[in-house]
Amino acid sequence: MDFKTQLSYVVQGEVDDTQETCEKYSHDASIFEVVPHTIVYPKDSVDITRLVAFVNQSSHEALSLTPRSGGTDMGGGSINESIIIDMTRHINRLKRIEKGIDEGNAIVEPGMFYRDFDKETQKQDLFMPSYPASREICTVGGMVANNSGGEKTLVYGQTIRYVNSLKVVLQDGNEYAFRAVNKDELEGKMQLHTFEGKIYRDVYELLKKNDDMIKAARPAVTKNSAGYQIWDVWDKEKGVFDLTKLFVGSQGTLGIITEIGFRLVAPKKHSTLLVIFLKNLNELPEIIKRVLEHHPESFESYDDHTLGLAIKFFPDVMKFFKAGIFRIAFQFLPEAWMFLTGGMPKLVLMAEFTGETSEEVQRKAAEAIKSLKGLHLKARVTKSEEEAQKYWVIRRESFSLLRKHIQGKHTAPFIDDMVVHPKDLPEFLPKLEAILKPYNLTYTIAGHAGDANFHIIPLMDFCDPHMREIVTELSKKVYDLVFAFKGSMTGEHNDGMVRGPFLRDMYGDRIYAIFQEIKTIFDPKNIFNPHKKTDATLEYSMQHLRKD
Repeated sequence: MDFKTQLSYVVQGEVDDTQETCEKYSHDASIFEVVPHTIVYPKDSVDITRLVAFVNQSSHEALSLTPRSGGTDMGGGSINESIIIDMTRHINRLKRIEKGIDEGNAIVEPGMFYRDFDKETQKQDLFMPSYPASREICTVGGMVANNSGGEKTLVYGQTIRYVNSLKVVLQDGNEYAFRAVNKDELEGKMQLHTFEGKIYRDVYELLKKNDDMIKAARPAVTKNSAGYQIWDVWDKEKGVFDLTKLFVGSQGTLGIITEIGFRLVAPKKHSTLLVIFLKNLNELPEIIKRVLEHHPESFESYDDHTLGLAIKFFPDVMKFFKAGIFRIAFQFLPEAWMFLTGGMPKLVLMAEFTGETSEEVQRKAAEAIKSLKGLHLKARVTKSEEEAQKYWVIRRESFSLLRKHIQGKHTAPFIDDMVVHPKDLPEFLPKLEAILKPYNLTYTIAGHAGDANFHIIPLMDFCDPHMREIVTELSKKVYDLVFAFKGSMTGEHNDGMVRGPFLRDMYGDRIYAIFQEIKTIFDPKNIFNPHKKTDATLEYSMQHLRKD
């Protein structure tokens, strides 16, 4: 009996091992290519428990399971040479939404696309605010797996803040429910003579023993998705123990998430954008400092290369607007005139101010623009949602434009998510530019200026025999600089294959050993998404660079 037939007896869902399908799943949005053996589309969580049991009992060597949803991961977190579990075909339901006075809760399966989830929550005047720029093509499961963040993270924080509960299939083949537990409940969990009980005991002892060291090792930045999120699992002061914190950002390396309980919040009713056009980056740190004093809800940026792409491929940009072509073109006339008379800006900054009334947001924006006097900047405040949309479309779709239109070269996200403290930008940015300059790369810069979290996406020829050397050298140099400023190499995109090999460099031997022990506690046989996180090696990753 062949392998596909064996799996077909295991699950009720579909199994596919055709060459065409396996090639499709060999890529995500990263620089890597790993061809899987088989793709499984499980019907439900029972299918997943059966898959885990099958892998545990199988005589086949090196079988493993990698959950995948939207396939938008930029670090190679959703590719694997064994079995890919596609969650989007069947495990994609919104089970319920419960609305409270100011907040709400939702129970949803990981394969549901965020765009569909958001439509349903907005009907209740609620939303989950940690969505990334890929909000139209990512899933809620991917957001949890990566501890995603985006344009709203400045005020609302990352996905980890909104996960109330999880159901997860663990290495023993059983599905468990996880949520925050108090001291008495924790004691009860640790008394269990089961795999679940062992996990509670082992994790509690590990974190308790290393509590001071773990606290000291927390990166001094506003967002971080590198390593396992060990910082807030055990809150001694509140007496709360919450294993969902470990699963968020774990990239499917500890177990397979089958259900998510999200906390939802009510969005502000009104918003406006302060848009700032910079001719150079010299005053960027001072601008960020002054604008942050007025508490914007988001503070985003994109560079001249991104803006140039939007202009060059304007028909594609138009698809994201509801208005007709002439009305859209009219919206861009002020910028067109400014560019003709003053040249293309080096960087565009977008500070969004929100509130309960239109007067409130206009006042906030006016005060912020007033605080920039003396810096000799070109800036404007949008007057309508439609006017603001043009800036949001360019910011959100920049990566898609790059991937779709640049012939002969590909987007190469491998130094794409660094974050430092905003106060360090005056010293950090010139040093970063000095590292990049000798490589003569064409790249775009976009990101979250308020968090000092920047996405640098080079364009590279994957057939270039020097690509491996460049990726290895440049990654090491850039990350060493980030670590020198006590920053994080990934604010929201996570480790995967691209940054996993540098985890030890970021955290040091002792914290890295804790990460390794966490992985061993949950997955002693290493069946969940190998070659990511602590199982990642530079040698393996570089062997799987894309070649086309």
